[in-house]
Amino acid sequence: MLIPGNRCGCRVIASDLRARRRLQSEFVTTTSAGSPATGYRPTSIEPGGIEAIPPSQRHGTPWQLLSTWSAPNFEFATVFVGMIAVAYFGLSFTQALGAIVLGNLLGGISQGILSTWGPREGLAQLVLSRTAFGLRGNILPAALNTVMAGLGWFATNSVSGALALNALTGIPAWQALIIIVVLEVAVAFVGHDLVQLFERFASIVLGVVFLVATIVVLVNADLATPVSSDIPTFAGFTLTLSAAFGYAAGWNPYAADFSRYLPKSTSPLKVGLAAGLGNFVSCTVLMAGGAAAALIAFGDNPTESYVQSMPGIVRDLTLIAIAIGAIAANALNVYSGSMSFLAAGVRIPFALRRAVIALGFCVVGFFIALIAVLDGSFSSTYENFLLIIAYWIAPWLGIVLADRWLRRGTSIAELIPTKAKYRNPAGIISFLVGIVVSVWLFSNQTMFIGVIPSVAPGIGDLTPLVGFILAGGLYFILFAVLRPALGAPLSSEPDVVVGVDAGDETE
Repeated sequence: MLIPGNRCGCRVIASDLRARRRLQSEFVTTTSAGSPATGYRPTSIEPGGIEAIPPSQRHGTPWQLLSTWSAPNFEFATVFVGMIAVAYFGLSFTQALGAIVLGNLLGGISQGILSTWGPREGLAQLVLSRTAFGLRGNILPAALNTVMAGLGWFATNSVSGALALNALTGIPAWQALIIIVVLEVAVAFVGHDLVQLFERFASIVLGVVFLVATIVVLVNADLATPVSSDIPTFAGFTLTLSAAFGYAAGWNPYAADFSRYLPKSTSPLKVGLAAGLGNFVSCTVLMAGGAAAALIAFGDNPTESYVQSMPGIVRDLTLIAIAIGAIAANALNVYSGSMSFLAAGVRIPFALRRAVIALGFCVVGFFIALIAVLDGSFSSTYENFLLIIAYWIAPWLGIVLADRWLRRGTSIAELIPTKAKYRNPAGIISFLVGIVVSVWLFSNQTMFIGVIPSVAPGIGDLTPLVGFILAGGLYFILFAVLRPALGAPLSSEPDVVVGVDAGDETE
């Protein structure tokens, strides 16, 4: 067990405190109309990177997370999960709804649990992941989330928003893509408080529009329509469950990023309920609407198929909502993608390093999205993307949940600073074994079919479930065998964990 105190020398602690004071000074300068205790102004660019949020800058209420995790799901990518359940996986509406509810429930519960971790240390999710993987081992999950969030999800949502704008206005899809990306950049570049404000208002407007759209689709669809498919029902069910879980749990590596500004005394129960319900309800309603819409029509442009049964005004408002929803989702994707990039230990000395990285992701993500728009392969690519997300998030989730349980009652302040050079091979070993074995045995998608689905295709895709159990169970065993360092009692944890961002001044 680690002795309470600094493992790396007083010089590093002092320099980290100087770095934090520097950022606080910038904060006061850019928000002269307010005070540090009130938090950043939404229109001021959030300075720094992944440093712990000190008590003086904590603000907000847990129920704001209800909108934070509702608004980004009010977009077409959510709807499309329900559509592929019927159109690709051959489920009836009732069967699809069952798989959707179960997948979203699991993703919503994990979202709520992880969100409760943010207020304690004021740290981002992939920074907290360092306790389970060690500083170096955490590079892999941080890099995966950087690619998936900052690039993969950004491109996916930008395409869906562009297709909606194209269907609404008739302008070329590539021009619509430019408009969507510019708006996404504007929100994500500024930072946390503007993102939260945007999601708050977007959740109300988009929630009303998509609720009306879903009701219209449900009324017009024959929900009892039988669906013919070559895919066995159980296989379609597990594929849909995995896709729904992959979507809902796709937000899991971001969870603490948007709860870390809440005061340390915030009720964990309220945080968990707000985040979990926001994620579960919004995903389930829109996916159900997508499943119903696929019974009506499913063509080359899935966005147009979704709105086909809607009257003119509802159709136009829904297409506008899809475009705005893409912005709401990608504001979070780019923000958390940049946080994950820094959590990998990359040293960037700029005071606005998070904002600069976010801008870079938007530029690269735009060209990825442009290729998808010009290629016209959105549907099949999206199906594979959802499953791949679940393939790595499930093992990661099993490990971090097991690690948090094993470290209950202990501080992590001594473990996660960059200079601590803390190691925990149990995490990366469990992660790699969980991914490789589960994918090798159970993967069932166009890119790779595992051993078991090859001989028993009726099993569908159980990769996320197997990956979660295998990685989490193995971590429990390796933790006992390898005995990674534990922190001091939680009661001795400092108010601010210093030395987390490699870009902090250390000289």
